[in-house]
Amino acid sequence: MATSSPAAPADPAQISGPEVHRNLSTAALVEAAIRRGEGELAANGALVCDTGARRGRSPSDKFLEDTPAIHDSINWGKVNQPISPEHFAAVEREARQWLGSQREVFRFDGYAGADPAYRLKVSVVAAEAWHTLFAKTLFINAASQDRAGFRSDWTILAAGGLELSDPKRFGLNGPIGILQSLERRMVIIVGTRYAGEIKKSIFYAMNYDLPARGVFPMHCSANVAHDDPANVALFFGLSGTGKTTLSADPDRDLIGDDEHGWSDEGVFNVEGGCYAKCIRLSEEGEPQIWNAIRFGSVLENVVMDPATRVPDYDSDAKTENTRVTYPVDFIENARIPSVGGHPKNVIFLTADAFGVLPPLSRLTPEQAMYYFVNGYTSKLAGTEAGVTEPQPNFSPCFGGPFLPRSPLVYAEMLAERIRRHGSRVWLLNTGWTGGPYGTGSRFKLAWTRTFVSRILDGSLDAVECREHPIFGLHMPVAVAGVPSEVLDPINTWKDRAAYEAKARDLAKRFRENDAKYELTDEVRRGGPKG
Repeated sequence: MATSSPAAPADPAQISGPEVHRNLSTAALVEAAIRRGEGELAANGALVCDTGARRGRSPSDKFLEDTPAIHDSINWGKVNQPISPEHFAAVEREARQWLGSQREVFRFDGYAGADPAYRLKVSVVAAEAWHTLFAKTLFINAASQDRAGFRSDWTILAAGGLELSDPKRFGLNGPIGILQSLERRMVIIVGTRYAGEIKKSIFYAMNYDLPARGVFPMHCSANVAHDDPANVALFFGLSGTGKTTLSADPDRDLIGDDEHGWSDEGVFNVEGGCYAKCIRLSEEGEPQIWNAIRFGSVLENVVMDPATRVPDYDSDAKTENTRVTYPVDFIENARIPSVGGHPKNVIFLTADAFGVLPPLSRLTPEQAMYYFVNGYTSKLAGTEAGVTEPQPNFSPCFGGPFLPRSPLVYAEMLAERIRRHGSRVWLLNTGWTGGPYGTGSRFKLAWTRTFVSRILDGSLDAVECREHPIFGLHMPVAVAGVPSEVLDPINTWKDRAAYEAKARDLAKRFRENDAKYELTDEVRRGGPKG
């Protein structure tokens, strides 16, 4: 195998051979996707697409080019798997040749980062029109006058239809490869048509670049009060815990639903759109997201009635991970530009399927750092082969798959900022009560929304709390609008001894996980007590 890189074009997003459709309008991309058989229009105007065999991200097939310039700053391991420069260059050649063999390809030029001081120029070159529409909805579009001579800081070659005949020869585990180079500032995607890989590769890039510039990158949603620009809130959480749902609040302006930076000036959205889960979506439960699904949005892997063309959001026939992508300004009260001040409240979201964590806890700075590093939620039975009962899912900083650096780098940035700006930190459990998954019931969304409202209107700033005997968490004794008996989870279990046994089991799992990190004694004391 040759080890030299191909001659780099003056523009790293340049592809020779096919007709390149560059920066098409939304209507033109939708027309192209339908013409090419990539998608169909739903009755609500959204483009409905299928990602094929892979209906979610492929973290075990993600690789980072290992070069001397970046080697010592990377937290190598299961998340950050190394690939040699020679193998990276070889896959790049294959991807360029494959894209060059297509009759037509599509290119998007835009930005990541709503704050111009920290934004990156991004170009996405894709063989499919709908992938380009996805990029157009998710990233920030460049103004027409800025596109002339546009040269990207980051280039994504989306060659999802390319199947490498001998993946091992390229250093891959199988036919799928998401290869990223922090030095070449390039992403190569082969073997998977799941569009979320496009989105998350740029967030990964920001998670590497921003700390070096003194900016804290965050896997969170953010909103701000209509009439109080100082009342900014952040919602951290893994998929399925409620980031998008809870930040889409009719009483507040949405800054963004998933990825942000926190600079010395405040917070800013990394993206220009939203990527919401829509399994069991309803107009009553999530009206803002429901109303955002219209022409210009993209539905992924959603079942649609062939006669009425009405999406069936309740169907998981293809996957539980059904998604919709739409520009952030499709939310009626979106904040444009997507920037805000320093957060007054920071909320960690967890969906505890063990049924033992309180629905709401106020965290000390040490507890905030502890629960941020551990990034806990639950993996439910049936979501993966072999999972027969709820399992803890610890993802550092609520975004482990997207962190090139050590989790402690990001945790220390959080701790410094909440101390400097006096941000209050809360742990909000959107999971189960009265027993574990399968026995208990999930907290009512109305209660969860009430907790959020009381946090953000300041009602709980001086609330009386009691300490959880096992986790040490500070539980409010009363929250207007929520039954007091649910605030301490032991009260909702019929068998108090069974509750204590399950709580100690989860506490033990926290301690087993926190042993991975070199935490200070002070932070470690912020974890479970026994």
